[in-house]
Amino acid sequence: MRRFLDLADFSGDEVRDLLTLAQRLEEHPEPGALAGKILGLVFMNPSLRTLASFQAGMARLGGTSFVITPGQGTWQLETRDGAVMNGTAAEHVREGIPVLASYCDALGVRAFAEGKRLDEDLREPLFSLLDGLCGKPLINLESAVNHPCQALADWRTLDESGVPERGKFVLTWAYHPKPLPLAVPAATLHMAAMRGMEVVVARPPGFELPPEIMDKARRAAAAAGGSVAETSDRAAALAGAHVVYAKEWGSTRHYGDAAADARLRAELTEWCVRESWFARAAPAAKFMHCLPVRRNVAVADEVLDGPRALVLREAYNRMRVQMAVLHRLLA
Repeated sequence: MRRFLDLADFSGDEVRDLLTLAQRLEEHPEPGALAGKILGLVFMNPSLRTLASFQAGMARLGGTSFVITPGQGTWQLETRDGAVMNGTAAEHVREGIPVLASYCDALGVRAFAEGKRLDEDLREPLFSLLDGLCGKPLINLESAVNHPCQALADWRTLDESGVPERGKFVLTWAYHPKPLPLAVPAATLHMAAMRGMEVVVARPPGFELPPEIMDKARRAAAAAGGSVAETSDRAAALAGAHVVYAKEWGSTRHYGDAAADARLRAELTEWCVRESWFARAAPAAKFMHCLPVRRNVAVADEVLDGPRALVLREAYNRMRVQMAVLHRLLA
């Protein structure tokens, strides 16, 4: 394995094999497996779990890591091809990434969507460029429309929690005061589809997931014996759910138009996940969210602090599955 950029690059059996490795490394630690190896981490956007879990995981395997946050102690990096660099960026990724890769054994990069043009972000232009620039194993720490590390951790969390592979998985939109990227909803949707689940996306009108993301998930579901549907009828979506996964994202109808997005979401504060959502429709459902989460805005305290919440286990599993990825890339 030389790349970990998209869960879709692997078969279901290959993903399950990674999860088996994660379990083995937890039960039988290998503190010297990556002795002498160095992981480079480039964070163009903020992080808590991704940064800490990769550094901790690398250390538990005996390796070391360094972190670059462009513009904070290092030069600001330009990512656009053909850019006239007369602004704040003093270095281009075309030089910066190969240099950093030469100092380490694997490189992870986190770079969010620009959020201006949906068609552009769906093409993942930056990671396509990085793929060609990095001669070492490359890990996607979250890109414009993907977050494979989170998706892998979520799969493990579902397995651990006894959620059946053919169970009902509801990905629900949750309120947030501003538009957020599509990376987690896209990756989570695809993960549940790959697992063979009955997947339903619940979202208000105007927040439909792009056809490219839905079609990709439907192909994965067809291969795994599952299904994918989308609806604005939240109550119908929740009925019989084994797990409800909440995530905030921006309006795809008004992508890149913050004012129009704000007008559309202003009347949607009732999309804060509350315990009442589960009472009749899915009383035994588990609850998931990738974090960070705005309490009592996106999700109520009663859900996050209640027995159905798996959010802390998801976060813990980030380290465990990423250790398996690092082991497979470098051991």
